[in-house]
Amino acid sequence: MKIEDVKRICVIGAGNMGHQISTLCAIQGYRTVCTDISPDMLKKADAFVNKYLAGRVEKGKLSAEKAGQARENLSFTDSLKDAAKDADYVIEAAVEVLDVKRKLFADIDKMAPAHAILATNSSAIVSSRIADVTSRPDKVINLHFFNPALVMKLVEVVQGPHVSDETTAVSMALCARLEKIAVHIKKEVDGFLLNRIFKVLAREALWMLEMGIASAEDIDKACVYGAGHPMGPFSLMDLTGIDLAYTMGMEAFKKSGDPADLPAPSVVEHVARGEYGQKTGKGWYDYAKKTN
Repeated sequence: MKIEDVKRICVIGAGNMGHQISTLCAIQGYRTVCTDISPDMLKKADAFVNKYLAGRVEKGKLSAEKAGQARENLSFTDSLKDAAKDADYVIEAAVEVLDVKRKLFADIDKMAPAHAILATNSSAIVSSRIADVTSRPDKVINLHFFNPALVMKLVEVVQGPHVSDETTAVSMALCARLEKIAVHIKKEVDGFLLNRIFKVLAREALWMLEMGIASAEDIDKACVYGAGHPMGPFSLMDLTGIDLAYTMGMEAFKKSGDPADLPAPSVVEHVARGEYGQKTGKGWYDYAKKTN
């Protein structure tokens, strides 16, 4: 299989990552179907696409013709079978829970054409923990976009021991066609490249907060104005979701059994209160106050 053979893309999950990846693929000319089990999520994703494309045209970033073609390229469905049946490349962007992903990949394997590559957008779960439920382990790979996927240029392509060179080459080439910068990770490692670094940063930031050394805001300021980061660790958690940090910590603990992998107490407290960050209006920061 070559990159030229990839014409149709299936994206599983219409959440924040899924609908942005779908929009990106559609803008770059791929016939894209995004699927989700939640009708409400699909409705929100569809509305996002219309608003985003109109906004890009208004700002002169996209021609009306290209926006119209992108909208035509992208469709939404609650049927996984319909979404996957003609796909050349599948990108899974569901929740960061191993059992969910394994069930999804077992189902996709039966629905997608035999030549299709099956990629997971997981930021933490390596594809070797998923590939064995399929009949095509050599075509199961990590393709990790960063949030927001329409803006962030980096994509991590992780080649586990089961992944063929052909699958890796096609995945790297797809990133280039989506106008992303791909990095080839030659061996599986927890956290891949960037999140492995971010994990250390976040752990230290949370420890300093919980010890009363500094506020979340001041720790963020130190990272932005001292280290030149575009945003601090607490702002980043609010953007990606404190609930995601909690889920990833719990999944890491299930795998390792090491209490050090458990979510920090302050993360657990926010999740218990339903404060997930920007999507709920409150996290480390109160977004109702920030907009007033």
